[in-house]
Amino acid sequence: MKKNTPEDFSAFPEAYAAALRRLDTPRKVQAFLDRGLAFNDEEPGTCLSPLEVLRLRKAHCLEGAMLAAAAFRFHGRRSLLLDLRANSRDDDHVIAPFLENGRWGAVAKSHFCGLRYREPVYRTYAELARSYFEFYYNGRGEKTLRQYSVPLDTAALRPDWLYSGKNVFFVSRRLDAARHYGILGKYPEKELARADALLYEAEVLGAGKVPLTRRRPPPYSSFKTARRGREMV
Repeated sequence: MKKNTPEDFSAFPEAYAAALRRLDTPRKVQAFLDRGLAFNDEEPGTCLSPLEVLRLRKAHCLEGAMLAAAAFRFHGRRSLLLDLRANSRDDDHVIAPFLENGRWGAVAKSHFCGLRYREPVYRTYAELARSYFEFYYNGRGEKTLRQYSVPLDTAALRPDWLYSGKNVFFVSRRLDAARHYGILGKYPEKELARADALLYEAEVLGAGKVPLTRRRPPPYSSFKTARRGREMV
C-alpha cells in the first residue's frame, strides 16, 4: 500500500492517488469537477469508475458524483450518492451529498451551474434535494424534477466501482432501485411556472465539453443593479 493511501485505493497508480489526496475538501472537489474535467457526452452512454475518470479527464453527472464520493471516501468522509429523478421529458441527475457540522451539502457535475454545489446548510437530505427544484428544467423551461432517492452508501457497492476498467453500470442500477420520494406532493404539475429564459441563458455558462477556464470574476460592484433601500432588485 502506498504512503497515505487508504487500502481501498491500492489499485490506484500514485499519480491518481495523489490527485485524490489533493481533493481534501468538498469545495476543492467541486472546483476539480468544474475546471479539471470535460463533460462526458460519449454515446452510447458510459459509467466510468473514478479511476477511469481521472485517466480520461472527463465525466458526466453520475461519473462526477462517483469521483466526488471516491474523494470523500479517500479522506475518511461518508461516501454517498443521491439520485434526482426527472419526468419523462428530461434527464436524471446524481449528486454526492456530504455532512458538515450536522448539515447537508452536495457536490455535483452538470452543464447547469444551479445543479452543482450546495453549501452544507440543509437540515436533511430531503431539504437538500428539494433545493435543486427551481434550477432543474429542460430546454422548454419546464421544471422537471419529480423525485429524490435516499442516499446510497458506496460501502454497499462492490469494491471495483472505484477502479474497474470496464463500465460500472451496477452503480446506476443500485441508484435506480433505491427508495425514491416525490417532490410535488399534491401540487398539480400543470400549475408549475416555467423557468425564466434569462436564468437558462445564465445557467449554461461552461456548458461546453471543455472544462471551465480559470479567470478572475468581475467584482460585484461592476454589475449595474437597481436598489430599493438595502435590497438589490
